[in-house]
Amino acid sequence: MKNYDVLVVGSGAGMSVTEAAVEKGLRVALVDKGPLGGTCMNVGCIPSKMLIYPADRVAEIQEARKLGIDAQIRNVNFQAIVERMRKSRQESRDYVRKGVQQSQKLDLYETEAHFVADYTLDVGGEKLEGKKVFIASGSRPSIPPIKGVDTIDYLTNENLLELKELPASVVIIGGGYVGLEYAHFFAGMGTKVTILEALDRLAQPEEAEISQLLERLLRKRMNIYLNTQAEEIRREDRYCTVVVKNKVSGKTDEFSAEKVMIAVGRRSNADLLKVENTGVEVDKRGYVKVDEYLETTRANIFALGDADGQQMFTHVANKEAAIAWHNATSKKKVKMDYTAAPHAIYTHPQVASVGLTEEAARKGHRVLVGRAKYLDVAGGEAMMEEEGFAKAVVDGQTGTILGFHIIGPYAPILIQEVVNAMEAGGHVHAITESMHIHPALTELVARAFDNLEHA
Repeated sequence: MKNYDVLVVGSGAGMSVTEAAVEKGLRVALVDKGPLGGTCMNVGCIPSKMLIYPADRVAEIQEARKLGIDAQIRNVNFQAIVERMRKSRQESRDYVRKGVQQSQKLDLYETEAHFVADYTLDVGGEKLEGKKVFIASGSRPSIPPIKGVDTIDYLTNENLLELKELPASVVIIGGGYVGLEYAHFFAGMGTKVTILEALDRLAQPEEAEISQLLERLLRKRMNIYLNTQAEEIRREDRYCTVVVKNKVSGKTDEFSAEKVMIAVGRRSNADLLKVENTGVEVDKRGYVKVDEYLETTRANIFALGDADGQQMFTHVANKEAAIAWHNATSKKKVKMDYTAAPHAIYTHPQVASVGLTEEAARKGHRVLVGRAKYLDVAGGEAMMEEEGFAKAVVDGQTGTILGFHIIGPYAPILIQEVVNAMEAGGHVHAITESMHIHPALTELVARAFDNLEHA
């Protein structure tokens, strides 16, 4: 048995906890079967955006004619694009490894592990015990029990990054964030894309009007089928055929493509850790239960990031890591607050959101709603952005910002002003009483709040 002050499982957001513990001079064990760096760096945010950025440029060139620019795309070098991503990813991995190896107070275990008792991990047959344990084990793609799914080499957000050749066609099962972003990527590369979504709209958690506009604009570049349940997949020579059933009409149909991507959601890796061997409980979805301080049902064992399934975004995981470490080492506890936790969808158009939707806000508030189109401000008019808009949701009695939602160019950047305002107290005056550069696109945010009215 090896004894440590701190045991950390997972080198994504868990790396922040590891670094904080090492800086305090504590003896730390970091357990990760690899590759080092976690989901975001290896198979998530960073490599995906390195692929999506070129697709953004393709989409902009294709739309440039409305600005009076007649441009053509002569070639898209798929190999160069994916190799750039892989090279960058490898450099990041090497950087993380070098940092770990240079730490004298840190022991790295690159193997699978599971709990055998409270605070005790079996790591490749070796027992490790920690006074404090942080579960940052992440998540993996959820694969639905579709008949025949095991007979094909389906794509996920992970193995997609290892593609050697661009498929001529792809069927994507799932119209959530991951599926939509890769649909945009493949379409930009020239692949024929078909999205099959079982629900009645894409990106279900978003404002309904944003989901509807996103669907309408994406249909210009790909095929989209809603209320469509995949029931069987068959391999037929070079193609895969997906048999589906429409949940409204009951009719069946078939879609064939060179590749099938499955993007129906994520599942926690907590089951791989066998947390049932401890006092740590999981919810019905398999995510580790935590309280508002990110402590599990066993004292001094904390969970963060995708492992707890609260809001599965890297920036949220990093915040949780800071909160969990603080609460594990300080007498005065701090609650994790998700009120101003934003997220974005890197499609074309882009989507960004923070806080409550109008529908959710109505359940506990008298709300004011404000909308503004990109065309309502000079910056948007210059871009000839005819479709995009922003929507503000505010408490009608207190003036507190409850939510903000954008669809259009630079949405993830524009929303940051609202996130900062919500974090600082959240009154609408933080936006409306501050000067906005004219004619910068940020005027879109202010205009949405200027247009508040009872809905």
